[in-house]
Amino acid sequence: MKKDLTYLVTISLILVACGVFVTSGCSQPVKTLDPGVKGPQLIVNPGTVRLGVAKMKDTKLVFSGSGFEPSDSVFIKLLNVPVDEKKVDLSIASADVRKDGTFDATVGLLTKVSDFLRAKIGSNEKMENIMIVTQPPMPAGTYTGQAVSMLSDKKADCILNVKEPSCIDRLKDWLGVKMGKIVRK
Repeated sequence: MKKDLTYLVTISLILVACGVFVTSGCSQPVKTLDPGVKGPQLIVNPGTVRLGVAKMKDTKLVFSGSGFEPSDSVFIKLLNVPVDEKKVDLSIASADVRKDGTFDATVGLLTKVSDFLRAKIGSNEKMENIMIVTQPPMPAGTYTGQAVSMLSDKKADCILNVKEPSCIDRLKDWLGVKMGKIVRK
């Protein structure tokens, strides 16, 4: 037991050191809507996500748009995502358009887990939420995100880059498995 605790503390210190190194100056710039664009536009923050289980779970993924009709609603979909040897469009978020024609659509945890990671949320013996991974995540690649108006024919597109887990992400996931927070079947 003491050996396991020492091992976990050592790994945790390495993770903290790596986290400081990775986040010092390497973060993505936050994208903002261009006020000069008069028609519909869409951006996503962050523009790149990684498919590590712990990383994806903790990533706040927000699609923002402008140029839509006030009091409209939009839904966000990812176009041409490979699923079971065919390509499908995945609906991943929705939002109400504000009076100024803008919106922010946050991708929820369940969508990130089921559509991006292709995993499930379950409970362990302590009734804590855990991630149950039974298949590979969606393929890494460049995907088109699209905002579609519910009341008009307005649409806007942006690019979302989906990358494989980094070494740090894999280490976090390994620790998650050892701590019982991630189950691989």
